[in-house]
Parts: sequence; C-alpha cells; structure tokens
Amino acid sequence: MAKAKTGTVFFCKECGYESGKWMGQCPACKEWNTFVEEPVVSERRSQGAERVRVPGRGTAPVHISDISLEEQDRTATGFGELDRVLGSGIVRGSLVLVGGDPGIGKSTLLLQVCRNLSMVGKKVLYISGEESLKQIKMRANRIGTITGELLFLCETNLDLVRGAIENEKPDVVIIDSIQTMYREDISSAPGSVSQVRESTNLLMQTAKGLGITIFIVGHVTKEGVVAGPRVLEHMVDTVLYFEGDRNDSYRILRAVKNRFGSTNEIGVFEMQEKGLEEVKNPSEMLISGRPREASGAVVACSLEGTRPILLEVQALVTASSFGMARRTANGVDYNRINILLAILEKRCGYAMSRYDAYVNIAGGMKMNEPALDLAVVMALVSSFKNREVDPGMLIFGEVGLSGEVRAVSQAGQRVAEAVKMGFTACVLPRANLEKLRGEKRIRLIGVENVREAIEGVFSSSPASHTDELPFQSVPSRT
Repeated sequence: MAKAKTGTVFFCKECGYESGKWMGQCPACKEWNTFVEEPVVSERRSQGAERVRVPGRGTAPVHISDISLEEQDRTATGFGELDRVLGSGIVRGSLVLVGGDPGIGKSTLLLQVCRNLSMVGKKVLYISGEESLKQIKMRANRIGTITGELLFLCETNLDLVRGAIENEKPDVVIIDSIQTMYREDISSAPGSVSQVRESTNLLMQTAKGLGITIFIVGHVTKEGVVAGPRVLEHMVDTVLYFEGDRNDSYRILRAVKNRFGSTNEIGVFEMQEKGLEEVKNPSEMLISGRPREASGAVVACSLEGTRPILLEVQALVTASSFGMARRTANGVDYNRINILLAILEKRCGYAMSRYDAYVNIAGGMKMNEPALDLAVVMALVSSFKNREVDPGMLIFGEVGLSGEVRAVSQAGQRVAEAVKMGFTACVLPRANLEKLRGEKRIRLIGVENVREAIEGVFSSSPASHTDELPFQSVPSRT
C-alpha cells in the first residue's frame, strides 16, 4: 500500500470549512479569526483506515419496496422527554451528538439512559475518556442501582475503542467525550479539528456497519470555539443541545438536527440530587411563583413542535438617566424588542425612547416565536402604565410593523392549554377567532391591532370595536 502523505490544512473552528491557506474571515459562516492550522493525512492511509462494510449496502441499487422496517429499529430510552426530542426513541445504527456547556448534565443524562436500557435487556457499553472506573461508579451510585448488561471502559485510543465495540457488539455505545479521543495515525493533539473529524468519521462507519447506536458527548463553550459539535453537526444523524444555567435546576434539551424526527420538539428536565428528572408539565413549572398585583408580568403561550408551553414574560420600563435609553433582553431576540418598542412609540404614542426597557422570560427559557410579540408589548405597556394585567388572562399574537396583530398557528392548542391551566380569558388575533367560536370554556378577546389590545386589556369595559366573545361566568376586570 502506498505510504501516507501528510500536510497541513486550515480549518474553521466554527463550521469546519477547509482551506489551503489562512483567511481572516471564514467564507462559509462569516466568523472572524476562526482558522487553525492542522496536520492532515491523505485518504490513502497505511493502516487503521479500512471502511466497515454496511450490511445490506452493496453496489447494486435496491428498490424502496424491498427495504423493510421493523419495530425494533426504534428503542425507548426510558425518558419520555428524550424520546419526544429524538422522535419516539433512538434509531438503530444512528450517530447522535449531545452537546452543551461543561457541567450542564450531559454525562448524567446518558448514564441514566444506559441504566434504563440495560434494565430492559439491552447491552450497553459506556466508554469514558475523562473519568476513571471508580469515578464513574461513584456517579452511578448517585443515580441508583444499575442492573443488566452495562459495561464500562476507560480508553482514549479510538482504534482500541473500535476493537472493543466489535468484540462486545453492544446495542448502544456512549463516547464521553469526543474531545478526548484520538487516532494514532494523525499527529495532531486530541481535541483538535483533525482528530475530532476523523474520530467521528470512524464512529459513523462503525455505527452504520454494525447497526449500533452511538451517542457522542461534545463540550462547547459559551463562545462555541471548541472543536467539536460545531464541526461535526453535518456528519452525525442527530444533534441535541442542553440549554440552561448551571446555577438553575432546570435544563432544556433541544434538537438542532434530526434525520429521524422533528427539530421543533424540546425536552424539559430538572436536576435533582439523584440525577435528572423529566418535567412532564413545563407550563406549570414556568408559571409557578408568579408575582401577584405586580405590573409588567404577562403569561404567553409558545408552541414548541406539538407541545404548547405557557411562560411568563416580564418587562420593566423606567425613566432613562442618560441621553440614550438602554434595552436589555433575556430569553428573547434583542432586535425584536427594539422593533416592538418602536411600534409602541410610532403607532400608539408612547415615548419609549425616553425610558429604559428590560424584558425577561422567567425560568431561563429562550423563545424566538413571533407569537410572543403581543405578550411582550402588553408587558411593556403594563410596566409603563404601572397597571396590573389580569393574572387569569393569556395573551399571544404576532405584531406587524404597522401595529396589526397577525394570526398565529395552532391557536386552538394554545387556548386548550390555557383552559387546562385554569385561565379564564385569552387575548388573541381576531383572524384566529373565527375557528374558535365554539369555545365556551374561556372568554376569548379578538383584536386587530395593538391599540385594541391595550384597550381590551387595560380598560374596565372593552371598546365597542373590540371583537369579544361573551363569557357569562367571568366578569371583566381592569
């Protein structure tokens, strides 16, 4: 076999773009100063580069009717929230990347998944390059008793790891983490772009060739500059990201990429003393502890995939002490807040340019859905007027630049969630009202623009041009 040729290539740490020379700005992701020089090996390697043959994948094309799917191709993880994000379970032969900040709970979640799978008869191999066997057992004792065929291995040499996988032939493999793995035929250090890419490529061939599901853990800093998930997103089948503050007990698991399911679903977990526990009713968690008789607090409804989630939007408007007003957004798009403030000033006559504005979504959630626009506007007006919004009122709707309130998708599911959580009134776009005229369990107030919404929320008697469906059992409140 021909001798391997080595050289150097420049890689972008953000997106993995490859270039023969250094460039200040990446032409793919437009980030600055992200190129690093890495030694590479040509495709014709002397050893350790043979391709694993995939069963059923030959040189002859196959008709789609000849491809069989079995129920065993998907396996439940024991966590309903994780199955929801993955698309009703893990797929056999898939490569899943779990990313997030260090210490966010990735290893804890995967160890609990290993325990659940081993208890139902699955053979699981947990490979750690960061912890010793004793350290893993200490962490395993914290989450509870582990029974079944769960094997542990501490190794960073990927050629030895592949040999262990081929010998044991487990159903699921956990690699914790990809930054610690290395291949001997690549001269760069573990964690570099070259090592991470080649290691993931080998794991992908192993997963497809042997029909084994492999989970890869990848650490990412807040700036996203660590070689890992940013480079590997296009190579794996599914990319999951853990979100949340390390000082907060709640964690959000979000699918950024999923070849076998939706990318709109999220899973909510809570970090407890014995590990992560799934939160089956996120709405109750996010709106619990709401302040009473306080201005600037509004309950909105966001749709994440097929799940409506109620959350609390908080706003604080104060007189500016400087010539330029300050704006701060936490959990929502900063530029969107500036647009909504400009709409209030131009269309409604509120001098928002003289006031500082702070907007926050309680619970550490991050939402960019346009349906939150009307709730953010009402929270800002509530703080500006120093008037409380009815705590039994739900508000949602998209706001356009001319001040109109536009229709949103799945309004019926949002209203049903409000009824389920005990809300008695709902302000929504009038365009969504026609399909909900049969709803008698909650008072529905349809509005066409921001002015009507302000009058309907803060007036003792709604204006005559505000389209309101009668609800006899609940009197209107200021």
